[in-house]
Amino acid sequence: MNKNIDETASTIVTSQPIGATVQIVVDTLFARIKSEEYPIDTRLPSERTLASELGVARNTVREALDVLETQKVIRRRAGSGSFVTYRSSTPRNAPANSVADETSPLDHLVVRGILEPEMVRLAVVNMTPRMITELSETLSKIETIQTDVDQFIELEEKIYMQIAEGTGNPLLASCYKLSIDTYRQSFRTKLRRRNLTPKRIQDYQKRYNTLFNAIASRDVASAVEFIKLHLVEEQQLLLQEF
Repeated sequence: MNKNIDETASTIVTSQPIGATVQIVVDTLFARIKSEEYPIDTRLPSERTLASELGVARNTVREALDVLETQKVIRRRAGSGSFVTYRSSTPRNAPANSVADETSPLDHLVVRGILEPEMVRLAVVNMTPRMITELSETLSKIETIQTDVDQFIELEEKIYMQIAEGTGNPLLASCYKLSIDTYRQSFRTKLRRRNLTPKRIQDYQKRYNTLFNAIASRDVASAVEFIKLHLVEEQQLLLQEF
């Protein structure tokens, strides 16, 4: 296997920098190849078809295919198209990472849009004073971060999991944990790190403080409205990458 391929995360690391949108296309196609949606020796859809399906320009698809060919994942034949040459070492029906492999950034946001408003609503109603104190302590830690993106993401995930556990519904908390685990394993994390500038970190710190105040004051309407607006802005930020 090529040393630049990270099979566990379904990503390909290149020696030369490429654009975020190209990286998404590379990771999406590699995930499909790895899961054997496109098995070895099969022909990939045309550049035009892929561009239409993924909502990107043909030159973006072409650049992504260049990367895949360089990493020996596909082989191009003049006049015939692109053919898969990569053979996954993961069995076709293996469950490991399968959800992450098949989940796009937009899919992830859709699931968040379903879970988070209800999760926040239940947390406002059910969080105990001790849980709210623990949430406040995590918020205090995240407010000290200025540039450490990895630490910020770690604490951000902790805030959301504390809210999920505060619902008092273990099934809902487990569903949300799966969402976080999928996020960690997918190419969405690359976009997250790319977008977390020091200024945006400050903006998120203020937002989470607003959310905490709504939870602590048991203001269901304000907390739910906040999370819905936050998700809309997250979607707009994602769409800017395309």
